[in-house]
Amino acid sequence: MSTDFHQSVVILGSTSGIVRATAQAYAAAGYALVLAARDEEENECLAADLRVRYEVPCHALHFDGTDVASHEAFVTACEAALGTNPTGLILGFGYMAEQEAAQTDIAEVQKMVDANLTGAISILERFAQVFETRGSGFMGVLSSVAGDRGKQTNYIYGATKAGLTCYLEGLRVRLFKANVTVTTIQPGFVDTKMTYGLPLPGPLVASPEQAGQAIYRAVSRGKDEAYVPFFWRYIMMIIKAIPRWQFKKMSM
Repeated sequence: MSTDFHQSVVILGSTSGIVRATAQAYAAAGYALVLAARDEEENECLAADLRVRYEVPCHALHFDGTDVASHEAFVTACEAALGTNPTGLILGFGYMAEQEAAQTDIAEVQKMVDANLTGAISILERFAQVFETRGSGFMGVLSSVAGDRGKQTNYIYGATKAGLTCYLEGLRVRLFKANVTVTTIQPGFVDTKMTYGLPLPGPLVASPEQAGQAIYRAVSRGKDEAYVPFFWRYIMMIIKAIPRWQFKKMSM
């Protein structure tokens, strides 16, 4: 394990299952970390665990993705905690309402837009400026396979993720010239709190630990896009290839 801590990463939404496992992967690789989440108590417990287990600097900061007015100060706080600007960023916060609830309650729609799109763009633009000015850096951002095609079971949530994926495509092109990589992570079914209670197809479900390792590898390799688990790329290729006339008759 590295002990110079020249590499550092800010991890947003660190208390979620997938992102917690991703943080562990970066800690195991010797990165200094800033863990950021709304649940300060749980976040501090996670930071303390990673400090002891992996012997790396690990700072816990409060962060609310939907509080865009606080984002500029948060970037400054990350620099103060690390003593320098971070090497990279992992964004894993988001919100998924039930489709039926979103169809009848515009407040649920607004919560998804605020978290999955507006809040994500706000904080990503601020870190993009930091990395672009320096001329190096990496970003790994969790979108979703739900954004690949509008399915009747989650098309409102999917619309917010489709918007995020489109945004990341443009950001990637912009930052390529500055030697900054942007990796869009497309998770399929992962056994987390967000999917608790949903009918999950057993063989197609990954554990948070498997997902975290896959995210770390994809971002470290500078991939433009990564499906997690990998076979979801092929599943979504099939789903996107279904003709519209047939797709309308399906219960997806």
